[in-house]
Parts: sequence; structure tokens; C-alpha cells
Amino acid sequence: MKRYLKIQAFLAFVLLFTTSGLAQDNKKLTLEAVIKDQVFAPKTVQGINWMKDGKYYSSLKTVVGFSQVVKINVATGEESDVLIDGRELGLNFSNYAFNPEESMALLESEVEPIYRRSTKATYHLLDLKTGTLKELENGDKISYATLSPDNQKVAYVKENNLYYLDLQTDVKVQVTTDGAKNAIINGAADWVYEEEFSMSKTFFWSNDGNKLAYIRFDEREVPVFNMQKWGALYPEDEHFKYPKAGEKNAVVSIQIYHLENEQTQTVDTGADTDIYLPRMYWAADNQTLAIIRLNRLQNQMDILFADSQTGQTKNILSETAASYVDMDYNDNFLFLPDGEGFIGTSEKDGFKHVYQYDLEGKLIRQITKGEWEVTELVAVDSKAGKVYYVSTEQSPLERHFYSINLNGKKKKLLSPQEGTHSINMSPDQQYYIDAYSTVSLPLQTVLYDKNGKEVKVLENNQALQEKMQEYAFLPKEFFDFKTIDDTSLNGFMIKPVTFDPSKTYPVLMYVYGGPGSQNVMNNWGSTRDWWHQHLATEGYIVVCIDNRGTGGRGRDFKHSTYNQLGKLETEDQIAGAKYLAELPYVDASRIGIWGWSYGGYMSSLALMIGNETFKTAMAVAPVTTWRYYDTIYTERFLQTPQLNPAGYDDFSPINHVNKLNGNFLLVHGTGDDNVHFQNSVALVDALIAADKQFDSFYYPNRNHGIHGGNTTWHLYKMLTNYVKDKL
Repeated sequence: MKRYLKIQAFLAFVLLFTTSGLAQDNKKLTLEAVIKDQVFAPKTVQGINWMKDGKYYSSLKTVVGFSQVVKINVATGEESDVLIDGRELGLNFSNYAFNPEESMALLESEVEPIYRRSTKATYHLLDLKTGTLKELENGDKISYATLSPDNQKVAYVKENNLYYLDLQTDVKVQVTTDGAKNAIINGAADWVYEEEFSMSKTFFWSNDGNKLAYIRFDEREVPVFNMQKWGALYPEDEHFKYPKAGEKNAVVSIQIYHLENEQTQTVDTGADTDIYLPRMYWAADNQTLAIIRLNRLQNQMDILFADSQTGQTKNILSETAASYVDMDYNDNFLFLPDGEGFIGTSEKDGFKHVYQYDLEGKLIRQITKGEWEVTELVAVDSKAGKVYYVSTEQSPLERHFYSINLNGKKKKLLSPQEGTHSINMSPDQQYYIDAYSTVSLPLQTVLYDKNGKEVKVLENNQALQEKMQEYAFLPKEFFDFKTIDDTSLNGFMIKPVTFDPSKTYPVLMYVYGGPGSQNVMNNWGSTRDWWHQHLATEGYIVVCIDNRGTGGRGRDFKHSTYNQLGKLETEDQIAGAKYLAELPYVDASRIGIWGWSYGGYMSSLALMIGNETFKTAMAVAPVTTWRYYDTIYTERFLQTPQLNPAGYDDFSPINHVNKLNGNFLLVHGTGDDNVHFQNSVALVDALIAADKQFDSFYYPNRNHGIHGGNTTWHLYKMLTNYVKDKL
């Protein structure tokens, strides 16, 4: 690890030396360039769908302002046909999906966001053979339209009820009738499942298309959150169910609808209804439904196998933890064919690895081992006996793609290029698309065969690479240091263009720091990173440190903050600032910190508890007391407020306002459905009671991302001015 960091620092130094010599000749990296013009935004390859014959894939692109789906030859990487032309159809769609037979396509347009992942949209069904275009629900917006595997039906959610349309008879069937706003939801997630389990659609076709399994949410007893919408003469109230820590959750159940007899079977998920059911998977036999069940505190995970005819279940596998079970909400669960069992991932040996089990839940073997983590289970090629996965084996700062035999032998690195790799593999495991980047190389999208042989570069962002030189782009330099208890922490630093080690510079630290997160990564950045580039051109050093509790370094490191969120993280950020203060080129009297969401929580605590270390802090959309946040996320790391009141209160910024001794900017959107504006209102109230002066700003009706129209520009201009004025 140290060797890796030293190499990265050396390469960054070389590039910095080169660009510094050209700084006088290059364009100034203005705030307008990074925020309005998005000069460092890379091009991506969108809408990729692998086709059934394994010889082609389709991709979504825009031609003359209209969407177009093109067919691409995998062997050559060349376009061979235009499958769907939005201009010819007179429809500018934003997403598409084929049925398994590839004779029809669902086209999604006029998408209307609800929350972070949930949407409503207009859907059209296109017959690719005849060119016939049919609009579903005659203009009414619906959600999550999904074609059945047998090519004969399409299911969707409308007004909290589940429907399907029989494409042979054109008959619409209403599967559920009890759906009602803020009461019953069928086939779509409630707010907290959507946010914390990364799911919006909660219905799934069986492989033969004869059954629909779905989650039913009864949220009638969940407390209502009231959010005001400003603009009209009399502001409107938006009411939605939001279970805050310790409050009632929706009662969830799994139902299986049998299309042949129009009967619904309730699955037995146990006597305890205060549980979570975040995932389900159909087995190849079309009779067995695998269900993931978590208890309320999320320290026990069960895998249940349900009989779709009777609803009876068998507990196949259970895993418990002293803190919480890392359940892999990103679908690290795969059935093997021909009754060979299933594979999944677990942290039970201290690092997340791949395990194989038989259908009775008996462990067959641990497939991967080592002091590194498997971050994604990509695919299994059962014929070749290979597992494909992404891991941190090269470095916790990177993600790399590997194959390994099911018996745990013949591991092969398939992504030799340094950086962070994201993989999209064909269903037959013959090809994959690798989208990767580093801190100094923008996104590269490359098509490979299964052995790692390059077929074609799909996008290399050459124009952006040239633009980086035009603006004298400043790469992040990686470093590590040890805290008081000898824990090694990773960080990155961006130095000013005209950096002179004989001078001193102010430092702005950026923090997120939440459980399992990572900001210190060898990958291309986003808007916040580009803003940091701008600050570097203005003479600031920008630093980010991943504190204890963050990801990529094993269970003990990540779970160390359990039951005491804020304590160790704040200690580490303060220790990081003190480490920086000792560097000869850092002005120790001018160290600031900023963050968003969990990072806003952290920056608030850092300034208050570390009032002798930090001069300035900016908190955007912060949690200020975990009592205001949702059940699933908060209780996973803190248990309930009833069981662990000190964990909720000891490191709430609201309870440390008397320690504020510096410049503090508090920013929030009043329409934040995630971290409610209530958090900032409570903190402001506490600051006033403590007679503390501070700065604050609110964005009317803006959500947690605080965007839309001129908002992003306004926000970053304000943050920039605050840094210049107060740091």
C-alpha cells in the first residue's frame, strides 16, 4: 500500500511540475468553466443492452436531438444497424428495454422524478417487426413497466397498484386493488426502502412469465412527514410517510400472483412483522423464490426459500453479527444452474468474500480469500466454472476486475490498467465493457472479450484529455498518515498550480466520512472535484481524508464506528488537520472543512469539537441529530434511540453548539425529502440559544441535491465566496 501511494505521489509530482511550467500560458480555470461549462465532464457510453445471440449489443445515443438505439457488432465494435429511431417515431425517449425475444421494446419518455430513484413516465410499446407503436395507459404516467420473459405481457405500477397487460389479447389485468397514497403500496418501494435499499421497483416476473412476485407495503401506521412547497399564494403541504429512527416502519409482505388462476399467495416470512425484506430472486425452476430477510436491527440476515404454490418457507441460511450484517444490497446473490446451489458474499472472515452453498444452505467452499474485499459479484459462467468479480486486491483506492474458478483456483486479473473499473458483462460471459478512470485519466470505455483481449475502445475522451492540458489540470496526490492510535488513514491533496514549497497556503478539507463510503479513490472526479480544481487555481490546497468507518479496508475498519457515529470520524478529521498543520507549506491558522449530507454533519462537528484546529466550516444539507433521520440507515449503525440514546446525542452537532468558535456557513434546501430541513432549523435554534453568530442560506423547494435551473451555479459561487472571505 505504501509503495503504491509513493508511486502515485511521484507521478502526480511529475505532472504537477510539467503543468506548473505551463501555468502562465494556460487558460485560467474559472468557476464558470467548471460549474456552468462542465469542462471536465467526461463522455459516457449510455444505454447498453447485451443482445440474446451474444454477437451484438445495443446502445442509446442522440442524433439530431432525438434518441436512437443502434446495434453494435461485438467482434468489431462497429455499428451494424439502427434498431429504433426516435425521429422516425416522433418520440424522444430517454430509456428503452427489449423483451427476451427482442421482438418488442418498451420506450420510456417524459420521465417525472418522485424521489431519488422513483419515477413516473409515459411508456410506449414498439413492435420491432411491424413498427407499430402503442402507448400504455393512454397518456397516464405509470412506473417501472417491465416485459415478461415469455414475451407476452408487460407489468407496471399505477397509483400504488400492480397491473399487467396481456399483449396477445390486449387485456389489462389489475393484480391489486387496495393501493392508496400514504397507506398501501403494491409493487413499488416506500420512501425508506427506495433510499436505503436502493430499490424502487419491487415486483419480479418468474422466468416462465406465469407468476408475479411483489412486495406489499402497509404504511398506514408510519408517521407522516409534512414538507411545505413554496410559490403559491398559499403554500402547499406535501405529506409522505417517513419512518424516523425508533418509529414504526411499514409492515411488509411478499405476495405471489399466479396468472393462470388469478390467485394471490402470501409468503410466510415469519411471525415477526418488524422486519425488512429487501431482495427476492426467482430460481430457474420457477417454483422457488429466494427471499432476503433482515431483523429490525439488521444484525441477523436470513435467506428463505419459498414454495410459490403454498407460500411456505424454509430458512436456508442465517448470518449474525455483533454490529450489523453487510447484506450486499447490490445483489451479490446468484443461483447456479442445475441445482448446484448459489453463491453470495459475506464479511464473516473480516473481509467481504465470495462463498458457495448448496441448496440446503450448507457451505461448499469459500471461493475468494485475502485481506481485501470483493465489492461486486459480476457474473458466474457455470459451463466454464468461473466467477467474475470486482475487488480491492490491488489497492483499497482502486477497483479491479478478476476471474477465478469456482474451486477458488486460477485467479486472473482482467483489468491490468491502474484505476477504478466498472464492469458490464454480457449474459453469456463472452464479452465485457470496462469503464475505468484514474485521477489524471478521464473515463475510458473499452470492449473486451472474456480473456481480457481488447476488441475496441468505445470512448477515450481524447478531447477532454487535451482540454486538461489547456487548463493545466492538477492531479490529486495520494498520501497516508497515522493517527494517535497508530491507525493509518488515506488521503489526497490538490496543490495550487504555482505551488512553491517555500510558501504557506490555506487548506480546505473535504469530508463525507459515512459508513462504508470512500472519497479517496484513484478515479475521475465529479462536480465537487472540479470545483476543488478551481480553488487550487485560486491558491488553496484542497485535501480529503477517509476516516475510520469508511470502506474498502475490511470489516473492523468499517464497523469501528458502530453505535457511536461521529466520534472516531471527528477525531480522525481533527488529527488529519493537525497533521497538515505540521507541513511546512501549510498555513496552520487557515484550515477549513466542508461537506454535504453526512459530510455536513462531519464538518459541523469538526469545527465545534476541533475549534482550536479549524477556522471555517461549511455544512450543506447536514444531519444535525440522528433522531431526525430514517430507520434503516440510522438503526443499522446506531441501533434505535430507545436502545442507544447516548449514541444519538453525544455527537449531535446540536449538543456542541457552545463550542463554536469560527466561521460557520449552514446551507439547506427546504424541499429536502431525505435529510429534512428540520435538521438545520433545529441547529439554528440551538446556535441562537447559545448566542453564536453564524451564516446560513436556504434554497426554496430544492431537494437534497440542491439543483435545478441556476441553483448549482448559485450554490458553488456562494461557497467559493465564503472560502475566499473566511479562509
